[in-house]
Amino acid sequence: MQKATGIGGLFFRSSDPEGLAAWYETHLGLKSVPSNYGDPCWQQRAGSTVFAPFNRDTDYFGRKEQMWMVNFRVDDLDAMAAQLRAAGIDVTIDPEAYPNGRFARLRDPEGNPIELWQPNPGE
Repeated sequence: MQKATGIGGLFFRSSDPEGLAAWYETHLGLKSVPSNYGDPCWQQRAGSTVFAPFNRDTDYFGRKEQMWMVNFRVDDLDAMAAQLRAAGIDVTIDPEAYPNGRFARLRDPEGNPIELWQPNPGE
């Protein structure tokens, strides 16, 4: 059986696609979609990726109408949170350390939920 080998893109609607893409590039380091096929796109480091559908009534994402949430792996959660806070972005670090690592939450300028994950070594 053939299987997917990774996530090739995350596509979603935005009221300001260019502005939102710039926000993600400035604050999280995700390169915007290249304007031509010769320029490189954002490359993620190999690591764990969870594909996890949730029940429609979950409150895990925040607003009930929110249908998705993206989770980004980071090397140093505290340093990333400090960097985002210095830029005026509200970040909430979960005080609990889980068996698979630590987590934080923030929202992009359009209110989309973002989870940051600092995996435990070996994840």
